[in-house]
Amino acid sequence: MMLFIQENLDGITAVSDEKTLSIYKLIMESGTGGLMIIALLFVLLAIALYIYFERFFAIKAAAKVDENFMNQIKDFVSDGKLEAATELCNVTDSPTSRLIGKGISRIGKPLDDINKAIENSGKLEVYKLERNVSVLATIAGAAPMIGFLGTVIGMIVAIHEIANSGGQIDIKLLSDGLYTAMTTTVAGLIVGIIAYVTYNHLVVRTDKVVYQMEAKSVEFLDLLNDPA
Repeated sequence: MMLFIQENLDGITAVSDEKTLSIYKLIMESGTGGLMIIALLFVLLAIALYIYFERFFAIKAAAKVDENFMNQIKDFVSDGKLEAATELCNVTDSPTSRLIGKGISRIGKPLDDINKAIENSGKLEVYKLERNVSVLATIAGAAPMIGFLGTVIGMIVAIHEIANSGGQIDIKLLSDGLYTAMTTTVAGLIVGIIAYVTYNHLVVRTDKVVYQMEAKSVEFLDLLNDPA
């Protein structure tokens, strides 16, 4: 009876050992091609995370506008204190203040010219906010394809090794090759998903800042139409 139980325990232990999966071991044993693919994906992940956090804090800073900013601008413009209004825009570091400052510098010209100047300045501000964000979209699309490339390379290597074994299918050799091939696909999908989510998050936050700039610009133009 004790011998039977011991044999069962040994069998369970063996099965447990066989099912143990080490991602690190799979990566390190994936061959030169697999290691190059994984290394490239890690580089893309690092780039994506850097761009996301750099743009996130830049957009967050751009979204901060003093609630009294427009009230002060209205008071200065109504009183004819254009220099004071320009100085306020210069000391307030935000896309909205730069748009309003551009509009103030055009006061005295036709309203269409002022509106055009604000629109052109707004395009430049949006371009600054969206700097490098398109790289995230590129990584989101390229990472899964790079991972799939690693899968194809792994499958080719596995089939080549099986062919060189004299036509006899070695299940262990085949399973190792499949594990290695799938590892690159998983890594590519993970990087792609992270880049896709971060890209969309930045787009949403940028749209909010753009809407804020448009609202303040309209408010400024309304002020010029009716300074009183």
